[in-house]
Amino acid sequence: MKHSLKVGFSFGVTSGIITTLGLMVGLHSGTHSKVVIIGGVLTIAIADAFSDALGIHISEEFENKHTSKQIWTATIATFLSKFIFALTFIIPLLLFELPTAIRISIIWGLSILCLLSYRIAMEQKTNPWKVIAEHLGIALIVIILTHYLGDWIASRFR
Repeated sequence: MKHSLKVGFSFGVTSGIITTLGLMVGLHSGTHSKVVIIGGVLTIAIADAFSDALGIHISEEFENKHTSKQIWTATIATFLSKFIFALTFIIPLLLFELPTAIRISIIWGLSILCLLSYRIAMEQKTNPWKVIAEHLGIALIVIILTHYLGDWIASRFR
């Protein structure tokens, strides 16, 4: 896979997992509203996908070592992977009761993060368990913090 596609895809998928799960867990803890969470996921899929794509675009331009085509490839790959991946979290919300949908989404997101981390470790010829643990640890910190932040907001503003 070309560098530009790797950058865009890995960034988009990782951001799609962390941002969307954090948002979903926080909104669930704070509102327990399926409609609010679906709206949040759709907002992430659009606004944050554009934001991340522009961030990658500017970052790649700033390096001053990529062609225009490479920069745009990374930009589009970031947008599409973030947009499409974030939208996959809507499926459990449409098919299951909210608590079950949240659990399924967490399992789905962390599973994809494990696969991506494993792939990274194999390409770097390093211990996959170390890479997976590092990436899952960060994701779990986000999930835990957003859960308690949602609880705190709900207790303060109801």
